[in-house]
Amino acid sequence: MKTIGLIGGTTWVSTLEYYRLLNVDTNKRLGGLSSAKCILHSFNYAEIIELNKAEEHKEITRLVINAAQKLEKASADCLLLCANTMHMYVDELLKHTSLPLIHIADAAAAEIKKQGLTQVGLLGTRWTMEKDFFTKKLADAGIKTIVPEKPEREFIHKSIMEEFAKEIFLEETKDKFLKMINDLEQKGAHGIVLGCTEIPLLIKQADTHLPIFNTLELHAKAAIAFALS
Repeated sequence: MKTIGLIGGTTWVSTLEYYRLLNVDTNKRLGGLSSAKCILHSFNYAEIIELNKAEEHKEITRLVINAAQKLEKASADCLLLCANTMHMYVDELLKHTSLPLIHIADAAAAEIKKQGLTQVGLLGTRWTMEKDFFTKKLADAGIKTIVPEKPEREFIHKSIMEEFAKEIFLEETKDKFLKMINDLEQKGAHGIVLGCTEIPLLIKQADTHLPIFNTLELHAKAAIAFALS
């Protein structure tokens, strides 16, 4: 079994779910008392978010590279960035580590294609919805992405930062998310990508008839497939 290097704390709420799912999936595959081999570097997310607000992306990139290099020295066999948004730094990161990185958008694209869909709605942080580091991966796989309008994008981003990151999940917020999912369906989405690793803690497959793509779960499964290959 290979050792998974996790860069987490972005936020701790979803990193906790990563750890749970990695171990659950490993145990399902191997049985007995088997669990995942992993090493975690966990950020203080308050520092990351302040750098983001100041548009200090070079400094965040430096921190991510430093974390990856520490995991490499600790004998990790691959890297897992435990947040969709942090994948905006992947291109620069890969110039500074020899470890293979399991990309969250690749994991999502593989499952979307497996289900035969070519057009999906995307919910995530402002950066994930508005930059192309995630949607380009889907486009390269032949998948078109639809995002909510700007007021809805702002609501989603605010909910993630002010509620989900603090482990707050409100019914009224969930109702608004479900309305946005319905709106995306009206615009032609045949499935919904939960492109923030906190959103699956609020929205479940049972909440909508549309196929839901839980990027956290798909990412964790891809990591275990690599670790056991």
